[in-house]
Amino acid sequence: MNIRNIISISEARKNIFQIADDVQKPDNHYTLTENGRPKMVILSADEFASWLETVEVLNTPEIMKEIKSSKTAYKSGGYVSLRRILQKESLKVSDNNDKYVPGRTKKISTKKPAKNRKKL
Repeated sequence: MNIRNIISISEARKNIFQIADDVQKPDNHYTLTENGRPKMVILSADEFASWLETVEVLNTPEIMKEIKSSKTAYKSGGYVSLRRILQKESLKVSDNNDKYVPGRTKKISTKKPAKNRKKL
């Protein structure tokens, strides 16, 4: 927790617009206190939605079973690397970081289509 973002509710009331801007930055939140004790937390709507989604995943047995199965498969080598998949599909792979490099398969024309014009 970021210590400097612990403030009283009274202080938050005075700076609510600045706080609203600050919490838009990643992983930034405010803990508001009343009589020196934590009372509430302010975070961005996106961050809140992310937390809700995480809780939903953690509370869904089917998803957790898939995650556990995937971890087991990974540890035992039961996976195919992105590089291998892309090479099998004849797609480009960067030499530096094994990431997919989008490539064009056909030339894209930037010319506007000719309009049907009547000859005078």
